[in-house]
Amino acid sequence: MPKEFSAGVVIYRMERGEPKYLILKHERGHWDFVKGNVEKNEKLRETMVRETLEETGIRDLKFNDDFENKISYFYRRQGKTVYKEVVFHLAETKTQQIRISPEHVDCDWVNYEDALKKLSYENSRKTLIKAHKKIKEKQKTKKE
Repeated sequence: MPKEFSAGVVIYRMERGEPKYLILKHERGHWDFVKGNVEKNEKLRETMVRETLEETGIRDLKFNDDFENKISYFYRRQGKTVYKEVVFHLAETKTQQIRISPEHVDCDWVNYEDALKKLSYENSRKTLIKAHKKIKEKQKTKKE
């Protein structure tokens, strides 16, 4: 069975003390985070930075080094079942203007509740829940 390994980023920016999450609408119709296949001899973080730049134009990612979420699933490609594993990291940006890639048809900065509604896949929603919790924990420790 073919296997794919990808890296993704839950990108957010703070607006009035609350995180706004960047989600992209793929040309096939689903909403998801930035992600892409890890190329040969490429480290996960390198993939995340490259994919973010390619898909959004964002260059100023500040990664939260204590967040990682791994998901896996199966999908069909050219009649074959493919096993895919994706590792997500969390990163903040100050960039608001997005330049989407040709593989996407739309993008949106949304609050937590709207992101949960808009994301197409359960795995993505679970990743968002964990990422949001991490941001809130970080905010709480800053206040203490």
